[in-house]
Amino acid sequence: IMLHGCDQDANAFAQGTRMNLMAEKQGYAVVYPQQSKASHPQACWKWYDRATQQGGGDVGLIVGIVDTVAASHPIDRSRIYIGGFSAGGAMAHIVALNHPGLIAGLGVHSSPLFGATGGAVGAIKVMLQGDARRAGPAIQEVLDRQPGFPPMPTILFHGEADRVVRPINQFQLEQQALLLNRVPLGTPVDITSRERTSRTLAYRLRDVRLQRKLLLRVVQISELKHAWSGGDASLVFNSGPGPASSKLLLDFFSRHSRAVIGPV
Repeated sequence: IMLHGCDQDANAFAQGTRMNLMAEKQGYAVVYPQQSKASHPQACWKWYDRATQQGGGDVGLIVGIVDTVAASHPIDRSRIYIGGFSAGGAMAHIVALNHPGLIAGLGVHSSPLFGATGGAVGAIKVMLQGDARRAGPAIQEVLDRQPGFPPMPTILFHGEADRVVRPINQFQLEQQALLLNRVPLGTPVDITSRERTSRTLAYRLRDVRLQRKLLLRVVQISELKHAWSGGDASLVFNSGPGPASSKLLLDFFSRHSRAVIGPV
């Protein structure tokens, strides 16, 4: 499942990310839900809405689309993944948090912190500043509602020159992923860091493993603004330079599956 950002639509997101080309090579089916401009004038997913964060709003519609596609195509339900860009990345996070039995892996690109605002008024502040006070409690509330929450493998992308959703959000999303996967501060983890360059932009890739299982991959891309790295630069919110996010996303997802027990 791929969720577009504000001022995008499904077709532009598919073209910009080049995800269809990557998916076809690796045997994935991709579905691109599209937000209605009747719901939001800029076609933004309402990640900032408290009811949506708790599983209401468009969450049920997205899950319904997935169920419909899985029922009519030979989809392996143990290998359903979700990712998105900006508001779409935040919405992908929300879907995964509310339907962990359905989602086997999560990808978040250039997106704001989860659970730090209860309405549109506070959304811009979170995008620019994050919210250190809400990062932990927001996830703890999810775990309190779902005591049996399974591991949620997560990959986070962010540009270090992003001035729309500032990089502090990625740092706090990393904290949330560790808490969600029950990795308390101070727990010994195997961390592997790599420095690379890709088509003029350097980037840092850091893996966090617990008991040899890859739980979290953090991709920090120097000089990247608010754009999908390695995308079609002829479209807004896409950068040609930088690592190919779609390839990294599918490579990460391919490592993970979800046990399916009855209907999800």
